[in-house]
Amino acid sequence: MSPSSTPRFAYKGDRLKPLRAFCQVARLGSVSRAAEALYVSQPAVSQQLQALEREMGVRLFERSGRRLLPTAEGEALYELARPLVEGIDALPATFRRQLAGMDAGELEIAANSSTILYLLPRIVGAYRDQHPEVRLRLHNTISADGTDLLRADTVELVVGSMLDVPADLSYVPVYSFTPMLITPRDHPLATMPQLTLEAISKHGLILPPQRQVTWRLVDLVFQQARVPYTVSLEVGGWEVIKQYVAMGLGISIVSSICLDEADAAQLAIRPLDAWFPARSYGVLVRKGKVLSPQARAFIDLIGPDLFVRRSHEDPGHSER
Repeated sequence: MSPSSTPRFAYKGDRLKPLRAFCQVARLGSVSRAAEALYVSQPAVSQQLQALEREMGVRLFERSGRRLLPTAEGEALYELARPLVEGIDALPATFRRQLAGMDAGELEIAANSSTILYLLPRIVGAYRDQHPEVRLRLHNTISADGTDLLRADTVELVVGSMLDVPADLSYVPVYSFTPMLITPRDHPLATMPQLTLEAISKHGLILPPQRQVTWRLVDLVFQQARVPYTVSLEVGGWEVIKQYVAMGLGISIVSSICLDEADAAQLAIRPLDAWFPARSYGVLVRKGKVLSPQARAFIDLIGPDLFVRRSHEDPGHSER
């Protein structure tokens, strides 16, 4: 009977079972041993072999003493079927290895220098402990450049501070820091009973470059208050700014993220929350982009529920 005229059998609907039985018999040379390996009855294996032979239209085994040996046709089928059956049977283990392999790979993150220096060390340390196989790369860049890298898929995340969030990106603020005035300890503003923007504006400010969020925020507050001010020095890096202020080269308005107990020993530090809004730091991603497991694991160290899709009843995080 030719294969084209072979009638349909119940076993034909599931080729995996007869092929698995066939491969085990070919490997072990016995229906009984194949049945033990498959945890089924001997009649079940025999029925599967018979169904397969009917479907293929050929004899697949011949007996040699007590052992079943594949015929020439059986050898040909075994060469085809064995990798397929082994691949299917190994699928769960292969899948688990694939999931485990997600700990490897790369993760590209953009952040400005203050974020990298003050906010990320603990998070990066925890991530390296949990995912040592991931190659983590931090791009030191201001937020404006970080959004360009994000859109170009050069980085997957931006961690930092945002004033204006573009419509194609999602930003979740996580941390909040108070704007602070720093001066030399013997500066007149250090002991002034009641600070005012007018009093601050009389002294030259040391600020980061104009493209950075801090400069824009300072400019916005003074402009809205219609108070003129002077920037005497632009320099990048909070540590440099703090050192220059301590040297008496000017005063500055910084985020509390960059201040610690050691700074209090050489600087006068006063909060400016009466005029300046708190500075948020958070995570920025592209809208609609599916995050990699590496990125998801990093975000979970910052906040486990960030960018998790919510139900319609739960408003979730603001895009702002």
